[in-house]
Parts: sequence; C-alpha cells; structure tokens
Amino acid sequence: MLEARGLRVVERNARTRYGEIDLVCRERSGYVFAEVKTRHASSFVAAAEAVGPRKLARLAALAEAWLALHGERAAAWRLAVVALTIGEGPPRVEVLDVD
Repeated sequence: MLEARGLRVVERNARTRYGEIDLVCRERSGYVFAEVKTRHASSFVAAAEAVGPRKLARLAALAEAWLALHGERAAAWRLAVVALTIGEGPPRVEVLDVD
C-alpha cells in the first residue's frame, strides 16, 4: 500500500530518546513520518480522527529528533496518518497527509 504511493519504509517503531515513531518512510522529496491508527468499523471515532493536534505536535518533535539523530536535519519531511479500519472483509487503509 505505501509502496504504491511512492513510499519506502525505512524504519518501523523508530525510537528516539523522546518517544517512538510508528513509521519512518522515504519518498523522492524527503521523509514521511507516520502515525498508525487502527479502529473497528463500528468505533465511535474513526481512526484518522483519533490523531489530534497534540499528537501531531509530538510527532513533529519526534521527527526532528530522528532527523538530528541520523544527521539529516536539513532533509525535507512531512507528517502523515495511516488509518486502518477493520470490519468485515479486508481492512481499509488510508494514508492522510497532515498540513
């Protein structure tokens, strides 16, 4: 799924001294740091809605820490949410860019 969008997974559950990043991906223009959320189709809150502004701010700080740790401070990067919805049938996967 991610490969079809031009993303190559560099690291899963990447640890920094400040916390963990679910997915670190590489694309042609830079890095993508993704939070993965899974919800059941009958859940009150959709998977994508479970990631609020505080979590995104934390993810941005973790991304900067990861880039510094890997000597890539100047690299272009962005945030994304990978939302998995599980129900009857195959899971639905959405990759949502965060502005």
